[in-house]
Amino acid sequence: MVFQHVAAEPLGTLHARIRARGHRIRFHNFQRHPDTQPDLERYHGLIVLGGPMNVDEQSRYPHLRTELKAIEAALRQDKPVLGICLGAQLLAHVLGAPVGRHTQHEIGWYDLVTTEQGRQDNVLAHLGELAPVFQWHGCTFGLPSGAVQLARTETCEQQAFRFGQNAYGFQFHMEADGAMIERWLRLPSYREELQAAGIGRDEESIRAVTAAQLARMQPLAEATFNNFLDLVGRPARRMALASNHALER
Repeated sequence: MVFQHVAAEPLGTLHARIRARGHRIRFHNFQRHPDTQPDLERYHGLIVLGGPMNVDEQSRYPHLRTELKAIEAALRQDKPVLGICLGAQLLAHVLGAPVGRHTQHEIGWYDLVTTEQGRQDNVLAHLGELAPVFQWHGCTFGLPSGAVQLARTETCEQQAFRFGQNAYGFQFHMEADGAMIERWLRLPSYREELQAAGIGRDEESIRAVTAAQLARMQPLAEATFNNFLDLVGRPARRMALASNHALER
């Protein structure tokens, strides 16, 4: 199951990875259907995508409360959870960590620095000590009690964590492809955020390095998502088909 908040922040490259595993993707688009009530019972995992709203805007976006309850349910059911950007902040909030405005925005390309635990993690170990990631956020979260910090950047201490064995929060956007990044750079509200951030970057400076950085990030992203999807497993129908084909041979 996938929670989407705005059209501009889809699954990106993660979509093809999920489909390649044979999973059906059940989207809950809260921008279109803010009153939807998702039921996780029949699904193998949960992915919560990014969005321009913040955890503390639950009165303005009541669906955030719905999402928090769904994340709690997924954790109780021990189902794999991946929170990306806003999704990571929602996961951290469910786990009791503070979430709020960061001292500065991170927008554009940054070097992700893994922790010792990150370099041993089943999902992120292949990143090594340093990996390029795309960012677009102005909020951050504390490390939840009982969680393991997996990565940081020079400008933001909390970038990735694992809770238990199969719940992950990523502040960064490894799912981003060139079309998604270009869309963000062209959207007026995103451009205004970039201009107001005061971080010494503009659309052109980000565009200038995107192709080269994407070439470095995307193979790492593919491995990361494949590793996470290993936790989700394969649909029962695909496993049955594979078993039948093996018997036929």
